[in-house]
Parts: sequence; structure tokens; C-alpha cells
Amino acid sequence: MVSIREFCHPQDYPAVRKLWEGMEKGVRVGRSDSPEEITKKISRDPDLFLVAESDGQIVGSVIGGYDGRRGLLYHLAVAKDFRQQGVGGQLLDEIEARLRDKGCLKCYLMVTLDNPEVETFYQKRGWHLMDYVRPFGKDLG
Repeated sequence: MVSIREFCHPQDYPAVRKLWEGMEKGVRVGRSDSPEEITKKISRDPDLFLVAESDGQIVGSVIGGYDGRRGLLYHLAVAKDFRQQGVGGQLLDEIEARLRDKGCLKCYLMVTLDNPEVETFYQKRGWHLMDYVRPFGKDLG
């Protein structure tokens, strides 16, 4: 049995960080994942950082962002022993519902190049490849 709940900071941070760092591919842990940056994130919209829990153990996570116009998803991660059991789908459904409730009409996510097989997971859930844009990034700090 897996339940979905909001992330509790700082209590959940070590387990979530360990989950992210244990992902074989698809999640890159960076400066924005530090405790200080996570504090900033949850001060803005704590209801958009979710964890999946089983028997007191965090087995999944997803972070949503919403700027009032578009949503963006980060770090959808599921522990290896809990994959193919619907945990990722539960997290995705819940974060989409929460974004929708905020008035979000369109949402984006990025798939790392080392994780192309996850594209099928998203496509089955109505997500599609946006072949008309290319993401750009810039380190501001």
C-alpha cells in the first residue's frame, strides 16, 4: 500500500535526497536540490512537492512548479523496488490534479537523454513530445 502526501521539510529531506541520488538515470541532483533551495521551493507552493510512502518509507517523489501561467514537473522518481506498481502514475495524477486546481492549463516536463524509455510512461498518460521547441538553460549563480 502506497500513500501520497505532501513533503515535510526538513524531516523528509534526507530520505528524498537519498531516493534522488539512488536513481540510476533520469534525475540529476544539483545545487537547486540543497536544503536551502528546497526551503525556498516549499515556501512558495508546499502543496506541489509530493512524496509516495509505504510503511513509513519514502519510495517516490515529484516536484511541481506553477508560475501562474505554466506548470513544470521535476524529479518524478520511484524507488527501484516500487516501479511498475503504479506509484509513478499516482504521483503524476496527483500533481496534475493539484496544478489543474490552481488554474494551470499547460504543463511541461523534461526527460533526460539517458532515460528515453520513460517517454512511453508519459505518452500513455497523455503527455506528448514537443518537437517544435528546444530547451535552453543558463546557470545564474
